[in-house]
Amino acid sequence: GPRWSGQLLIGHDGKLRRRPADRGEGVPGPFPPLGASRACSSCVRTADVKEACAQCDRFVCQSCSRLCSCCNTVTCSLCSAVDYGDVGEQVLCNGCSVFQV
Repeated sequence: GPRWSGQLLIGHDGKLRRRPADRGEGVPGPFPPLGASRACSSCVRTADVKEACAQCDRFVCQSCSRLCSCCNTVTCSLCSAVDYGDVGEQVLCNGCSVFQV
């Protein structure tokens, strides 16, 4: 019989088929297909994401989004710093934290 090279798959019709040379079908790529629900960039759960970080435009879900105490914009955890000062805990986005020295 013919020599098969590579991995064998059994198709829906019960016949052996050769695996395609490229990455197998159905393997998700690094980017979700267009129209897919947006995933939060911090916790990466596919949350119902309504907010985007004002600094980097990444999507953040409500549990991961932070509000800058200074300018009141939504930021993600990567683009904000928590300032533990006399006033207590303050979240500052990267834009505002530059001015708070």
